[in-house]
Amino acid sequence: MYWTYLRRELAGRKKQTIIVATGLAIAIALVIIVNALSAGVSAAQTQALQSVYGVGTDLTVTGAQAQPGEGGGRRFDFGQDDGSTADDGTTNISQSRLMTDFMRGTLDSSTIDTVAGVDGVAAASGALSLTNTTFDGQLPQRPSDSGSTDGTQQQPPQDGQQGQQGGGFGGGSFDVNSFTVLGVDASNTEVGPLSAVSVVDGRALSTDDNGQNVAVLDETYATSNDLAVGGTIDVGGTDMSIVGIIASTGSTADTAANVYIPLDVAQTLSGAGDVVSTVYVQAESASDISAVQSSIEAALPDATVSSQSDLASTVSGSLSSATSLITNLGTWLSILVLAVAVVLAVLFTISGVSRRTREFGTLKAIGWSNGRVVGQVAGESVVQGLIGGAIGLVIGLAGILAINIIQPTISSAPTAQTGGPGGGPSGGGGGFMQALSQTTSDIVLTAPVTVWVVVAAVGLAIAGGLIAGAFGGWRAARLSPAEALRSVG
Repeated sequence: MYWTYLRRELAGRKKQTIIVATGLAIAIALVIIVNALSAGVSAAQTQALQSVYGVGTDLTVTGAQAQPGEGGGRRFDFGQDDGSTADDGTTNISQSRLMTDFMRGTLDSSTIDTVAGVDGVAAASGALSLTNTTFDGQLPQRPSDSGSTDGTQQQPPQDGQQGQQGGGFGGGSFDVNSFTVLGVDASNTEVGPLSAVSVVDGRALSTDDNGQNVAVLDETYATSNDLAVGGTIDVGGTDMSIVGIIASTGSTADTAANVYIPLDVAQTLSGAGDVVSTVYVQAESASDISAVQSSIEAALPDATVSSQSDLASTVSGSLSSATSLITNLGTWLSILVLAVAVVLAVLFTISGVSRRTREFGTLKAIGWSNGRVVGQVAGESVVQGLIGGAIGLVIGLAGILAINIIQPTISSAPTAQTGGPGGGPSGGGGGFMQALSQTTSDIVLTAPVTVWVVVAAVGLAIAGGLIAGAFGGWRAARLSPAEALRSVG
């Protein structure tokens, strides 16, 4: 009896049912698409940072950042007898330097043990971030050889100058080229950048490589410089045997450095000593990350402890902008449209009840209770909500499918400002932030579908119907049979 009457009432009020169901459908579809896009952008951001941070890394510990005026630039030092002098008086010089990031201090290697001893830390591994800079070219004839009386000698340029011609006295030409080097603990690669790479050719670093002059190269860097397994690469003036080529497990992201060498070899070649620039930390549980971060900060007050979310906040490209847009504007827009749809459903339901005054008066006169009347109106509204939810779910899934087919790309260009979790400005040489700058790439955006989104869509549809039914039922329950019949008599 109840369902028969319900079906007849909905069939007799098709216009109201269509309007209410359509409003809820649009709102629910928007909620589904916005949430799927938000999840997709978050996944894209994780992919962009994964190669730098490492899939097994929860926190990083780095040295204090240099204050303005500290650190200074780095210069090449050439002895009077360095290089070879040509007949025209110019001097041919080639020299490689392996240097730490002058914008951020290093940490003693004992910091690794300190971090590993903090409660909640599952594993810790250290790395030394370096920049290999090569000065190669011709210096002009010295002033002392050409009649100058000041006795000075032209100084080579500071790091970062490339391809400059002439300048100073007598003319000359030189090139300054650099690439990033990361000294890693070859016996512990489960935490840190090497946990997010795959071997393309050759092999990865292993425990047996400690103390050996071997190197593993990023695939992109190796390809652009015609380097391959079995060859060598000059790192800090030492020929390193190339034993492997690696690539990021993320198909659109680069690795954290151009060249990887054993940590102890990096410490020796750079002359930095028994230090590291970054300690990568893996927490025992994701829920412990915040507490572990606080404990490490208490144990190492002079160090900088950063999480992946801290690193993500330094990304200033369209990836971050898309995340902010979808999370903020999309969420509020969804709430607004959903609220409008529910209000629309409530108004149409109350309006329908008002037009059915005689009907409800008659039903109450023949013995229908207030509860039954409320149940009738609420049932109709819930069915309208379910219809809207089903349509909204179909529209939402179709929108997600279209996004996944089109696969729009967004840029993950990082910020060029200083103060990232481990490095100076891009181009400042070395540092964790410089590693981040290498991940600039186009990220393919997808919109994943999760079970809870489907459940939420059905829940919102039922909730919208119940709210509309509650208001409509309350209005119907207030009708007096005698007054209702008299009003239309």
